[in-house]
Amino acid sequence: MSTRVPLPPGVGWEQRVGDLQRSNSWQLDGRAAVAFQGQGWQATLNWRQLDGGSEIHLAGPFGAGALVLRRTPAGLSLNGAPPSEAVLPQLQERLGFELPVDHLRYWLLGIPDPAAAFELTRNEGDRALKIIQAGWTIDYDRYMPVDGDVLPAHLSVSGEGVRVRIAVDHWERPR
Repeated sequence: MSTRVPLPPGVGWEQRVGDLQRSNSWQLDGRAAVAFQGQGWQATLNWRQLDGGSEIHLAGPFGAGALVLRRTPAGLSLNGAPPSEAVLPQLQERLGFELPVDHLRYWLLGIPDPAAAFELTRNEGDRALKIIQAGWTIDYDRYMPVDGDVLPAHLSVSGEGVRVRIAVDHWERPR
């Protein structure tokens, strides 16, 4: 179910997407639930985007299995180690699937990654209802008001036997 929230006056899809793609500072706090190969797990999700870099914290109940993933211009690092090409395979081994980190940065904002082809369906509020990109389908169920705009509050990311549901509890507006 999509929540209808009116657009701020004069801000259409094209302008809004461009603004969000250029935003380099935002954060969200929420929860993720993963279903993969008959298994499932849940984690808190804290994503910080700052000056072109990402810092993602995932932790199970009581901090179990916590990991910190950082994407900087120097590369991807896991749990404070130096950036390395080995991080993606390590992360995939730990999670059980390949997490689309670079795309997810955009999908969380409710927009497609400008670096890859996509299909888009918009809802009545001129926001993304569904994005299909890079072998993944992203469904947006709910949006929440954030400082005069609306951003995703609940989305589902599905691809090749994995489904990740993300519920956002708090946004700090993209700048």
